Amino acid sequence: MIKARKAARYKSIAIQLLYVALGIVVSLPIIYAFFTSFLKPADILTYPPRLFPNYIYMQNYYDALQMTQLLRFILNSLIIAVVASFFRIVIGSLAAYAFAFFNFKGKQFLFFIVLGTMMIHPDTVIVTNYLTVSRMGLVNTYSGMVIIFLVSAFNIFMMRQYFMTVSHELRDAAYVDGVGNFTFFYKILMPLSKPVLAVVFISSFINMWNQYMWPLLVTNRDEMRPVQVGITLLNYAEGVMYGPTMAATIIVLIPSIFIFLIFRKQLMGDISAGALKG
Repeated sequence: MIKARKAARYKSIAIQLLYVALGIVVSLPIIYAFFTSFLKPADILTYPPRLFPNYIYMQNYYDALQMTQLLRFILNSLIIAVVASFFRIVIGSLAAYAFAFFNFKGKQFLFFIVLGTMMIHPDTVIVTNYLTVSRMGLVNTYSGMVIIFLVSAFNIFMMRQYFMTVSHELRDAAYVDGVGNFTFFYKILMPLSKPVLAVVFISSFINMWNQYMWPLLVTNRDEMRPVQVGITLLNYAEGVMYGPTMAATIIVLIPSIFIFLIFRKQLMGDISAGALKG
């Protein structure tokens, strides 16, 4: 019995060490960018490579902010990421509510159509989307950058699966008490679904924050560029400015980390709930 406990303990420690090692490997590019952002230009491409700076060199951050409109790019990305995430939650949760709680003709067929759109790669429709947005006069606007991301089939599917875990007897009891469909959705179902809403918001925010190709197509004015496009303005034909580029990379990571920290409790709640259900 004691041997079995020791074996289980050693196994648990080994698994945790493996996870820590994998986390370090995955984080290595960020760690490298962080320390490189504090290196002087002459120390970045030395051989053997130098990772840790001798002292904190902040000029790279100053150059990154002075050479590009980095703060404007961050504001642009924040606007499109927050707006798209908000609409994805609103539209997706309403659709998921209908698929999870209502019975109507063609429900399964409509749901399969929604799932079927997940098999269409976004790049295959990017030209037609651009032509549509261009004809609508939305080039160089926030609406043009956001409009094709307002609905996500995967988010609808994720929320529908979560809503199906909520007891229908709860809705029936609410009906008996005179609670209507929208009141049940807004005051009962949504508060119960905070974990999945947090997951949808975080995934949507990061997805929009990292968008590159579509904003590159629908914007041609520098002040309308999001961060992922704007950061490339630090590259010149004569060469790449590694220090300011790494500094800008670290700066644009801050909002994503901030969003994760805000919704961390809800996210961990979802993971714990999933583990208990499993």
